[in-house]
Amino acid sequence: MTFYENNTLQSISPEKAHAALFEEYYRYVKAIVFNRLRSFSDEDIEECISDIFADIFFSFSKGSYAGDIKVFIGTVARNKSIDHFRRHSRNAGKAVYLEDESTPDIRSGEDIAGENEKKELSQVLMDCINSLGEPDSSIIIKKFYYDMDSKQIAGELSMKPSAVRVRCSRAASKLKELLAARGFMEGIL
Repeated sequence: MTFYENNTLQSISPEKAHAALFEEYYRYVKAIVFNRLRSFSDEDIEECISDIFADIFFSFSKGSYAGDIKVFIGTVARNKSIDHFRRHSRNAGKAVYLEDESTPDIRSGEDIAGENEKKELSQVLMDCINSLGEPDSSIIIKKFYYDMDSKQIAGELSMKPSAVRVRCSRAASKLKELLAARGFMEGIL
């Protein structure tokens, strides 16, 4: 329905013009209102729709609009539903409904799945390192966790640096096998 058609029908019979407008745009208005007020009761939504059509009919009877009807109806529906939301929120102790489009998304900066994978991998890795036994587990921890060189490790464990390098190499190979047996791919060490 165009503005001209509505004006023509309005001049013949205002009731028929209102009924035709309501029938044609009811679902459109309801979709707009429902997207804004989906957490409200059905009665609140219907009340808002009634208020929207009352405003539309009043505007057309005054002749205060001469543009595209669908754009006008969409604008009135959007603004009225926002006003209804604000009024209802103010009266309800400033409640915020998370389903409303105007409410910002609440997101955490954490990657929970990624953090759980890291924790699981760390736990499995520590279990495998501890299963190597002494002094291999101490050598691996000092080498890779504390970033110590073989001379420093040898000084702490009373070993020769060459013996630390050989044991570290063998322990790393054994650790890779243990991790592969638990289903972890290479590239961890």
